[in-house]
Amino acid sequence: MRARQRLDDAITGYRALETALDDHVGMIELGEEENDQTVIREAEAAIADLHRHAAKLQLEALLSGEADGNDTYVEIHAGAGGTESQDWAQMLMRMYTRWAEGRGFSVEVIGSSPGEEAGIKSATLKVEGPNAYGWLKSESGVHRLVRISPFDANSRRHTSFASVWVFPVIDDTIDIDINEADVRIDTYRASGAGGQHVNTTDSAVRLTHVPTGIVVQCQNERSQHKNRATAWSMLRARLYEAELQRREEEARAQEAQKTEIGWGHQIRSYVLQPYQMVKDLRTGVESGNPAAVLDGAIDPYLEAALAQRVGGTSGGNIQDPE
Repeated sequence: MRARQRLDDAITGYRALETALDDHVGMIELGEEENDQTVIREAEAAIADLHRHAAKLQLEALLSGEADGNDTYVEIHAGAGGTESQDWAQMLMRMYTRWAEGRGFSVEVIGSSPGEEAGIKSATLKVEGPNAYGWLKSESGVHRLVRISPFDANSRRHTSFASVWVFPVIDDTIDIDINEADVRIDTYRASGAGGQHVNTTDSAVRLTHVPTGIVVQCQNERSQHKNRATAWSMLRARLYEAELQRREEEARAQEAQKTEIGWGHQIRSYVLQPYQMVKDLRTGVESGNPAAVLDGAIDPYLEAALAQRVGGTSGGNIQDPE
């Protein structure tokens, strides 16, 4: 049903675009017959809007990867730097939440670990919506923030790092075979808000896939059984995402250009001081309105990354989101 709905939305969108274009062309012809320049200008402006809308639909049509249509998990981890990086990790968590909510997607916090003074050490979001993984998959990497620290009494400029990892939610039609002997299971007491029961019982679950080193954890439920089931689903998703990455790298023969996420491999810089700019270091897309970007206006970055991924071109300035 989900696949059918995606196809139906695509066809309906195309037909609506075609009808609107025919209508506006007809208005231009009418305006020329009656020498009404106002009608002509309005129709031309509407066609320009259609062109921009068609470009977005074209990008969505490129979301045809094996798991692009799936929901997605978004993991965020603060880098070295204590409170600074933990606050930055929470800012990223808010950015992705606002982006998802702006699209009408639902967001669930699967688990989070609060910082000592502010922010978060780590968090995992589950984003549910059409093509959620396809849109967000390019966000995996290290995000860098430069700003005047609100935690520094001397108001000095600080650079903070946080890593983001995006992997798809897999459904029952995808079979991931995991040898349970390869998985170490740890239970521990959940941290943060959640009530007396959550904080006094070993309800949180951590799974470690020893052969790959992949670690997932869940603590959002009071039941260890529910957390265990969610953690297993997340582990299957991470292993599946790793296999998708391996296939894509082989298909594109870009092994030499791809590196593991590390603090020396930023994908995007967010500069608040001494000037204001958000620049993607892969596509060259930049904006002078970081406040809007951090409020969820990241579509231009996602679109450019998608276009680049499928062999298109990207780069340059984007209009500041209002």
